[in-house]
Amino acid sequence: MDWQARYYPTDVFPSLLGRVGDLVARGRAMAPALVHEEIDAVGTAELIGWAKATAGLFVPTKDLLREALDIQARFPGLRDPKAEHEEADAYVIALAKMRDGIVVTQETPAAEKNRPRRTHFIPDVCRELGIPCISLLGLMRRERWTF
Repeated sequence: MDWQARYYPTDVFPSLLGRVGDLVARGRAMAPALVHEEIDAVGTAELIGWAKATAGLFVPTKDLLREALDIQARFPGLRDPKAEHEEADAYVIALAKMRDGIVVTQETPAAEKNRPRRTHFIPDVCRELGIPCISLLGLMRRERWTF
């Protein structure tokens, strides 16, 4: 949720949200509705406003529930036991699996962390399930965006 504020702020990357919006409009980018809830809970005001204006990005949770629950059951270490709300991670992975998509995340695998608070992160599960997983910078390179 911090990609916009920490890594790619809109004062430096003013066209980034528009480019992601173009992917959404063309049906090439989507996210579970739980991501919208996470953005509302912890996103910047600008990101919250963008998510609200880009409602076509979000896929209903019910459409992903069965696959997400299967992922959570197979990888219980994906869930953060201290999370204050339902986490979207398994739903993000489920969406990519169901649509033959690519997961875009700023998370790093557990092995790259000094003291991981859980055993699995999005890249770990994607690797084990054979789902492509890239960073936002990886998406920019894949799309050949320059700023």
